[in-house]
Amino acid sequence: MLKVVGASFGRTGTSSVRLALETLGFGPCHYMRELFASPAHAQDWLRVADGEKPDWKRLLDGFATTIAWPAAFYWRELAAAFPEAKVLLIVRDPASWYASMSRTLYRTRPAYADETVRDRVIEKIVWRGTFSGRFGDRDHAMGVYRAHLDEVREAVPPGRLIEFEPSRGWEPLCAALGVDVPDLPFPVANTTDEYLRRAEQAGVIPPR
Repeated sequence: MLKVVGASFGRTGTSSVRLALETLGFGPCHYMRELFASPAHAQDWLRVADGEKPDWKRLLDGFATTIAWPAAFYWRELAAAFPEAKVLLIVRDPASWYASMSRTLYRTRPAYADETVRDRVIEKIVWRGTFSGRFGDRDHAMGVYRAHLDEVREAVPPGRLIEFEPSRGWEPLCAALGVDVPDLPFPVANTTDEYLRRAEQAGVIPPR
């Protein structure tokens, strides 16, 4: 059963917060790389993206939390399916968020969105579903991001919503989850530079 439903867009610090949640005992955490790890799981998500009504408890069996896409696109449905779960909204400055998305996920998206099942899932849920095929329009994409933040804040009761900025460290996250603060630095993972370095090494983009 999910304990935390992630309602956050990618590139808001979700990789760092995923590691933090797992450190605090709220793992495993479902995130986009699960589509890379299991073609069968990616196929299940494709059926959801195509409109099939999912069995959320089966689809997310074995996970204690979700974060970022693809699950974040269905945060309302997941919040309803797991009424005891907290809803986590990671907040980042919209201009900084758009710059990071543009340099990473958008830049390295495949030229042909149907190359693999996971590419089709990401295309349908992120680029078409979330941004209506208009992510390249900065004002539109940032408007979508701001509207999403407002929508989650309005829909989720304060006692259930965890609104969090990773720069604030462990204390507010641990307080919201009711757990002790670990004697560890707060994780920092998958920065823009790290993402681009991996993409260069994989030959997805040319070296800088």
